[in-house]
Amino acid sequence: MALPISSFSPNDHDLTNQSLVRDYSGSNCVPSRLEDNNSPRWGPSHKGAQELAQLYTKGKRFQETFSVVIAVALMVIDLCYLIYYFQLQSIGVILLSGCAGILSADFSSGLLHWAADTWGSVDLPVVGKNFIRPFREHHIDPTAITRHDFIETNGDNFMVIILPLGILASRFSTCSSDQIALSYAWYWYLFLFSVFVCVTNQIHKWSHMYTGLPKWVQCLQDCHIILPRKHHRKHHESPHETFFCITTGWLNRPLEIVKFWKILEYLIESATGQKPRADDFKWAEKRN
Repeated sequence: MALPISSFSPNDHDLTNQSLVRDYSGSNCVPSRLEDNNSPRWGPSHKGAQELAQLYTKGKRFQETFSVVIAVALMVIDLCYLIYYFQLQSIGVILLSGCAGILSADFSSGLLHWAADTWGSVDLPVVGKNFIRPFREHHIDPTAITRHDFIETNGDNFMVIILPLGILASRFSTCSSDQIALSYAWYWYLFLFSVFVCVTNQIHKWSHMYTGLPKWVQCLQDCHIILPRKHHRKHHESPHETFFCITTGWLNRPLEIVKFWKILEYLIESATGQKPRADDFKWAEKRN
Protein backbone atom coordinates (compact mmCIF):
# COMPACT_ATOMS: atom_id res chain seq x y z
CA MET A 1 0.00 0.00 0.00
CA ALA A 2 1.56 3.27 -1.06
CA LEU A 3 1.81 6.08 1.45
CA PRO A 4 -0.50 9.05 0.79
CA ILE A 5 1.86 12.02 0.73
CA SER A 6 -1.09 14.36 1.11
CA SER A 7 -1.47 13.17 4.70
CA PHE A 8 1.60 15.17 5.68
CA SER A 9 1.96 18.86 6.26
CA PRO A 10 3.37 20.73 3.25
CA ASN A 11 5.95 22.20 5.64
CA ASP A 12 7.49 18.82 6.44
CA HIS A 13 11.05 18.46 5.24
CA ASP A 14 11.51 16.72 1.88
CA LEU A 15 13.79 14.18 3.51
CA THR A 16 10.98 13.08 5.80
CA ASN A 17 8.66 12.46 2.87
CA GLN A 18 11.29 10.66 0.79
CA SER A 19 12.36 8.42 3.66
CA LEU A 20 8.81 7.71 4.78
CA VAL A 21 7.69 6.69 1.31
CA ARG A 22 10.55 4.20 1.12
CA ASP A 23 10.03 2.92 4.66
CA TYR A 24 6.32 2.38 4.10
CA SER A 25 6.02 1.43 0.46
CA GLY A 26 4.88 -1.97 -0.73
CA SER A 27 3.42 -4.45 1.72
CA ASN A 28 3.77 -2.35 4.83
CA CYS A 29 0.46 -1.44 6.36
CA VAL A 30 -1.13 -1.03 9.75
CA PRO A 31 -4.01 -3.20 10.94
CA SER A 32 -7.21 -2.59 9.00
CA ARG A 33 -9.01 -1.16 12.02
CA LEU A 34 -6.66 1.83 11.82
CA GLU A 35 -7.57 2.66 8.23
CA ASP A 36 -11.11 3.98 8.64
CA ASN A 37 -10.40 7.73 8.36
CA ASN A 38 -8.16 10.19 6.59
CA SER A 39 -5.88 10.90 9.56
CA PRO A 40 -2.20 10.23 8.88
CA ARG A 41 -1.21 6.64 9.59
CA TRP A 42 2.47 7.50 10.07
CA GLY A 43 4.79 10.44 10.24
CA PRO A 44 5.22 13.73 12.10
CA SER A 45 1.55 14.69 11.62
CA HIS A 46 0.32 11.60 13.47
CA LYS A 47 -1.30 12.72 16.75
CA GLY A 48 0.40 9.99 18.78
CA ALA A 49 3.79 10.88 17.32
CA GLN A 50 3.31 14.53 18.22
CA GLU A 51 2.30 13.64 21.78
CA LEU A 52 5.29 11.35 22.23
CA ALA A 53 7.72 13.92 20.83
CA GLN A 54 6.50 16.44 23.42
CA LEU A 55 7.49 14.05 26.22
CA TYR A 56 11.19 14.63 25.48
CA THR A 57 12.28 16.72 28.48
CA LYS A 58 15.24 18.86 29.56
CA GLY A 59 16.00 16.27 32.22
CA LYS A 60 16.20 13.55 29.58
CA ARG A 61 18.47 15.76 27.49
CA PHE A 62 20.79 16.26 30.47
CA GLN A 63 20.96 12.50 31.09
CA GLU A 64 21.87 11.86 27.45
CA THR A 65 24.52 14.59 27.36
CA PHE A 66 26.06 13.43 30.65
CA SER A 67 26.12 9.83 29.37
CA VAL A 68 27.94 10.79 26.17
CA VAL A 69 30.59 12.81 28.05
CA ILE A 70 31.29 10.09 30.64
CA ALA A 71 31.27 7.24 28.10
CA VAL A 72 33.65 9.04 25.73
CA ALA A 73 36.04 9.80 28.61
CA LEU A 74 36.04 6.15 29.70
CA MET A 75 36.49 5.02 26.11
CA VAL A 76 39.59 7.17 25.71
CA ILE A 77 41.04 5.93 29.01
CA ASP A 78 40.44 2.27 28.13
CA LEU A 79 41.84 2.65 24.62
CA CYS A 80 45.02 4.22 26.00
CA TYR A 81 45.47 1.27 28.35
CA LEU A 82 44.82 -1.24 25.55
CA ILE A 83 47.40 0.45 23.33
CA TYR A 84 49.91 0.60 26.18
CA TYR A 85 49.68 -3.17 26.72
CA PHE A 86 49.52 -4.01 23.00
CA GLN A 87 51.93 -6.55 21.53
CA LEU A 88 52.23 -7.50 17.87
CA GLN A 89 51.19 -11.09 18.50
CA SER A 90 47.89 -9.79 19.89
CA ILE A 91 46.54 -8.81 16.44
CA GLY A 92 44.78 -12.14 15.88
CA VAL A 93 43.18 -11.97 19.31
CA ILE A 94 41.98 -8.41 18.65
CA LEU A 95 40.39 -9.43 15.33
CA LEU A 96 38.58 -12.35 17.00
CA SER A 97 37.48 -10.06 19.82
CA GLY A 98 36.14 -7.61 17.24
CA CYS A 99 34.09 -10.31 15.50
CA ALA A 100 32.70 -11.54 18.81
CA GLY A 101 32.02 -7.97 19.90
CA ILE A 102 30.04 -7.00 16.82
CA LEU A 103 27.98 -10.21 16.93
CA SER A 104 27.28 -9.67 20.63
CA ALA A 105 26.29 -6.06 19.96
CA ASP A 106 23.96 -7.12 17.15
CA PHE A 107 22.25 -9.69 19.37
CA SER A 108 22.07 -7.25 22.30
CA SER A 109 20.52 -4.60 20.07
CA GLY A 110 17.90 -7.11 18.98
CA LEU A 111 17.11 -8.23 22.51
CA LEU A 112 16.72 -4.69 23.84
CA HIS A 113 14.82 -3.57 20.74
CA TRP A 114 12.45 -6.54 20.97
CA ALA A 115 11.85 -6.02 24.71
CA ALA A 116 11.11 -2.29 24.36
CA ASP A 117 8.95 -2.73 21.24
CA THR A 118 6.96 -5.63 22.62
CA TRP A 119 6.49 -5.08 26.34
CA GLY A 120 6.02 -2.26 28.82
CA SER A 121 4.24 1.06 28.53
CA VAL A 122 5.04 4.73 28.19
CA ASP A 123 3.07 5.15 31.44
CA LEU A 124 5.58 3.15 33.49
CA PRO A 125 7.42 5.29 36.09
CA VAL A 126 10.85 6.56 34.98
CA VAL A 127 11.44 3.86 32.36
CA GLY A 128 8.32 4.60 30.33
CA LYS A 129 8.82 8.20 29.26
CA ASN A 130 12.61 8.04 29.27
CA PHE A 131 13.33 4.77 27.49
CA ILE A 132 10.18 3.16 26.05
CA ARG A 133 8.81 6.41 24.59
CA PRO A 134 11.40 6.63 21.74
CA PHE A 135 10.47 3.12 20.57
CA ARG A 136 6.77 4.01 20.41
CA GLU A 137 7.51 7.24 18.56
CA HIS A 138 9.75 5.46 16.08
CA HIS A 139 7.03 3.11 14.86
CA ILE A 140 4.52 5.85 14.08
CA ASP A 141 7.09 8.42 12.95
CA PRO A 142 10.06 6.35 11.77
CA THR A 143 11.84 9.35 10.26
CA ALA A 144 11.82 11.30 13.55
CA ILE A 145 15.21 9.76 14.24
CA THR A 146 16.60 11.46 11.12
CA ARG A 147 15.70 14.82 12.66
CA HIS A 148 17.38 14.04 15.99
CA ASP A 149 20.87 15.40 16.68
CA PHE A 150 23.82 13.29 17.83
CA ILE A 151 22.95 13.51 21.54
CA GLU A 152 19.30 12.54 21.21
CA THR A 153 20.10 9.77 18.75
CA ASN A 154 22.93 8.16 20.72
CA GLY A 155 22.66 9.27 24.35
CA ASP A 156 20.96 6.15 25.71
CA ASN A 157 23.40 3.82 23.96
CA PHE A 158 26.32 5.71 25.49
CA MET A 159 24.65 5.37 28.89
CA VAL A 160 24.48 1.58 28.49
CA ILE A 161 28.24 1.26 27.94
CA ILE A 162 29.30 3.32 30.96
CA LEU A 163 29.19 0.27 33.26
CA PRO A 164 31.33 -2.11 31.14
CA LEU A 165 33.79 0.66 30.26
CA GLY A 166 33.97 1.68 33.92
CA ILE A 167 34.68 -1.91 34.98
CA LEU A 168 37.36 -2.12 32.32
CA ALA A 169 39.04 1.10 33.48
CA SER A 170 38.92 -0.15 37.06
CA ARG A 171 40.59 -3.43 36.10
CA PHE A 172 43.36 -1.64 34.23
CA SER A 173 44.06 0.63 37.19
CA THR A 174 44.08 -2.11 39.86
CA CYS A 175 45.42 -5.27 38.19
CA SER A 176 49.04 -6.22 37.69
CA SER A 177 50.63 -6.45 34.24
CA ASP A 178 50.53 -10.26 34.43
CA GLN A 179 46.82 -10.24 35.27
CA ILE A 180 46.11 -7.84 32.41
CA ALA A 181 48.08 -10.03 29.99
CA LEU A 182 45.96 -13.05 30.95
CA SER A 183 42.72 -11.14 30.34
CA TYR A 184 43.88 -9.00 27.42
CA ALA A 185 41.62 -10.72 24.85
CA TRP A 186 38.61 -10.34 27.15
CA TYR A 187 39.39 -6.65 27.65
CA TRP A 188 39.51 -6.07 23.90
CA TYR A 189 36.19 -7.91 23.51
CA LEU A 190 34.54 -5.80 26.20
CA PHE A 191 35.92 -2.60 24.69
CA LEU A 192 34.92 -3.38 21.09
CA PHE A 193 31.51 -4.67 22.19
CA SER A 194 30.97 -1.32 23.93
CA VAL A 195 32.08 0.61 20.84
CA PHE A 196 29.66 -1.30 18.61
CA VAL A 197 26.84 -0.79 21.10
CA CYS A 198 27.42 2.96 21.25
CA VAL A 199 27.27 3.34 17.44
CA THR A 200 24.23 1.08 17.01
CA ASN A 201 21.57 3.78 17.02
CA GLN A 202 23.64 5.96 14.68
CA ILE A 203 23.73 3.00 12.28
CA HIS A 204 19.99 2.63 12.82
CA LYS A 205 19.49 6.31 11.99
CA TRP A 206 21.45 5.91 8.75
CA SER A 207 19.17 3.01 7.76
CA HIS A 208 16.29 5.52 7.64
CA MET A 209 18.13 8.14 5.59
CA TYR A 210 17.88 8.18 1.81
CA THR A 211 19.69 11.43 1.07
CA GLY A 212 22.77 13.06 2.52
CA LEU A 213 24.55 9.87 3.58
CA PRO A 214 28.35 9.87 3.22
CA LYS A 215 29.63 7.54 0.49
CA TRP A 216 31.50 5.40 3.00
CA VAL A 217 28.29 4.78 4.96
CA GLN A 218 26.45 3.78 1.78
CA CYS A 219 29.32 1.44 0.93
CA LEU A 220 29.14 -0.23 4.36
CA GLN A 221 25.37 -0.61 3.97
CA ASP A 222 25.66 -2.01 0.45
CA CYS A 223 28.21 -4.57 1.67
CA HIS A 224 25.97 -5.36 4.68
CA ILE A 225 28.79 -4.57 7.08
CA ILE A 226 26.32 -2.32 8.91
CA LEU A 227 22.51 -2.42 8.84
CA PRO A 228 21.27 -1.83 5.26
CA ARG A 229 18.23 0.34 4.58
CA LYS A 230 16.29 -2.30 2.62
CA HIS A 231 17.01 -4.94 5.25
CA HIS A 232 15.69 -2.77 8.09
CA ARG A 233 12.46 -1.97 6.24
CA LYS A 234 11.33 -5.51 7.01
CA HIS A 235 11.09 -4.56 10.69
CA HIS A 236 8.82 -1.64 9.87
CA GLU A 237 6.16 -3.84 8.34
CA SER A 238 3.27 -3.80 10.81
CA PRO A 239 3.01 -5.22 13.44
CA HIS A 240 6.78 -4.77 13.89
CA GLU A 241 7.42 -8.31 15.08
CA THR A 242 10.56 -9.30 13.19
CA PHE A 243 14.16 -8.27 12.29
CA PHE A 244 14.96 -6.56 15.61
CA CYS A 245 18.78 -6.61 15.38
CA ILE A 246 19.99 -3.20 14.22
CA THR A 247 23.78 -3.06 14.52
CA THR A 248 24.56 -5.17 11.47
CA GLY A 249 21.37 -7.18 11.09
CA TRP A 250 23.46 -10.31 10.53
CA LEU A 251 21.54 -12.28 13.16
CA ASN A 252 18.04 -11.37 11.98
CA ARG A 253 17.53 -14.23 9.54
CA PRO A 254 19.01 -16.96 11.79
CA LEU A 255 16.83 -15.79 14.69
CA GLU A 256 13.76 -15.78 12.45
CA ILE A 257 14.51 -19.29 11.18
CA VAL A 258 14.51 -20.67 14.73
CA LYS A 259 11.50 -18.44 15.67
CA PHE A 260 13.48 -17.04 18.59
CA TRP A 261 11.30 -13.97 19.23
CA LYS A 262 7.99 -15.78 18.74
CA ILE A 263 9.00 -18.46 21.23
CA LEU A 264 10.00 -15.83 23.80
CA GLU A 265 6.72 -13.99 23.28
CA TYR A 266 4.73 -17.21 23.65
CA LEU A 267 6.49 -18.08 26.91
CA ILE A 268 6.03 -14.59 28.39
CA GLU A 269 2.39 -14.31 27.31
CA SER A 270 1.67 -17.78 28.72
CA ALA A 271 3.28 -16.87 32.04
CA THR A 272 1.90 -13.34 32.46
CA GLY A 273 -1.17 -13.04 30.25
CA GLN A 274 0.27 -9.85 28.74
CA LYS A 275 -0.29 -9.34 25.01
CA PRO A 276 2.79 -8.52 22.90
CA ARG A 277 2.87 -4.97 21.47
CA ALA A 278 -0.37 -3.91 23.19
CA ASP A 279 1.05 -0.48 24.09
CA ASP A 280 2.56 -0.11 20.61
CA PHE A 281 -0.86 -0.59 18.99
CA LYS A 282 -2.45 1.81 21.47
CA TRP A 283 -0.17 4.62 20.33
CA ALA A 284 -0.64 3.73 16.67
CA GLU A 285 -4.39 4.21 17.14
CA LYS A 286 -4.01 7.79 18.38
CA ARG A 287 -4.68 9.30 14.98
CA ASN A 288 -7.31 11.88 16.00
